[in-house]
Amino acid sequence: MSTAATAHKITRPNLVAVGTIVWLSSELMFFAGLFAIYFTTRAVQGPEIWLQSSELLSIPFAAINTTVLVLSSVTCQFGVFAAERFQNKRTGSFFQISTWGMREWFSLTFLMGAFFIAGQVYEYAVLVSENLTLSSTAYGSIFYIATGFHGLHVTGGLIAFLIVLIRVAKARRFTHSQATTAIVVSYYWHFVDVVWIALFAAIYLIK
Repeated sequence: MSTAATAHKITRPNLVAVGTIVWLSSELMFFAGLFAIYFTTRAVQGPEIWLQSSELLSIPFAAINTTVLVLSSVTCQFGVFAAERFQNKRTGSFFQISTWGMREWFSLTFLMGAFFIAGQVYEYAVLVSENLTLSSTAYGSIFYIATGFHGLHVTGGLIAFLIVLIRVAKARRFTHSQATTAIVVSYYWHFVDVVWIALFAAIYLIK
């Protein structure tokens, strides 16, 4: 590989990556606490009461919403690959996905994440109409707290995508700093996706 080619190939950010991983580790401990509260409350309330409340949940709907969020990690990673080769936008037709750059992949990821949040809001509205609220039962409290905090994290990720996209759109050229920011945002997005998979399994699948 030539020196010029090497110069235009971004490497993973060492110090920034370490700092991000340390911060995400603290976030992991936060969600671990929520899981502990969930299973402790479940054990105290008893399986029968828990089963009655969980029957209000729509597993097929949640599965579709989960699939969209998980696939958004794939589109996000394609955006990272584009950022690593300093391709900030598509080089061909919009319908030629193989020519997409970071902006197109991150925009698609943003839309998929927004779809997930919209689905979560819709689910909340349905559950509230069925009298499952934050204060109705212990199950309702932990359900809304766990999924609500995760929803806030997803919203934070969406804001981060917007910041990256706006910065890239305003910049005259795509720099190493912007590529690094895109990569760090992807770390966060993959993290919230993995956390949701665990939440989905615990809340919707484990009866």
